[in-house]
This record gives sequence, structure tokens and C-alpha cells, in this order.
Amino acid sequence: MSMKGMEDGQVLSFNEQIIAEFRENEGRCGGMFEGNPMLLLTMTGARSGRQLTSPLTYHELDGDWIVFASAGGHPSHPAWYHNVSANPAVTVEIGTESFAATAAELSGSERAKAFDAMCEAMPRFGDYQASVDREIPVVRLRRST
Repeated sequence: MSMKGMEDGQVLSFNEQIIAEFRENEGRCGGMFEGNPMLLLTMTGARSGRQLTSPLTYHELDGDWIVFASAGGHPSHPAWYHNVSANPAVTVEIGTESFAATAAELSGSERAKAFDAMCEAMPRFGDYQASVDREIPVVRLRRST
């Protein structure tokens, strides 16, 4: 990955590196994300009101995009989950396409269906759930019309 526009000594955060790689490579990322379906989720910060972007692995289901607030099996929900809970109007980038969407947490049978589909496609997400006491939120991203 190149670091276009980087000044000597400036270091990008882990997420910033992934975001730069995603945008430089038409939505593809290498390394630990090689082959993963990736999207960029841009949202409004719940406390700051700033525009923030998080790279996430997703699963497409019934024409929507499903993301897990797994935080890689961390015991707490990730910041992006709190942000979209407070401000569900988001922007999604997949490949070279960018579009407005609405984030909604799934529950009940909808959550179970999406959770099972994601775990079937990427079993590590089931491992994340097994490793924490909290129920990992499952969030649907639906394109705005």
C-alpha cells in the first residue's frame, strides 16, 4: 500500500491504513483482510458530531449489507456501533461505489437469520460471539431510496 500524501514521519492509524488501501485498490484489501468482503462505513460521531469512517467486513443478505459489532471478540461494543445507534443515516462505500444508507440493529428472528448467514460465510464471527459475554449486535445497512 502506498501512503500518498504522507509527510515524512507521519504515521497512519490501523484503520486509516485500511481505509487508504481500500480506496487505492477499488475496495480490495490485503494482509489479514485478503479475500474478505469489505466496506467503509461513514457515520456521524455520537458525541463529537464529526464524520468518522470505519472499515468493516460484511455479508450481503437479501439485498442489504450485514455487519457485526464484534470488535474482533472484544468485550465491549465498538465505537462505530454507538455512533450508528445514535445517528443511523450513514454512507457506505463498497468497491468504487458510494451510497447513502440507513443502519438498523436487528433482533429476534431477523438477527438469528443474519447471524447464522454471516457465521456460515465467515465462521470466525461465531467464534467471536462464543468468546464474549455480551450479545454481539448485528446491524443491517439498507440503501436509502
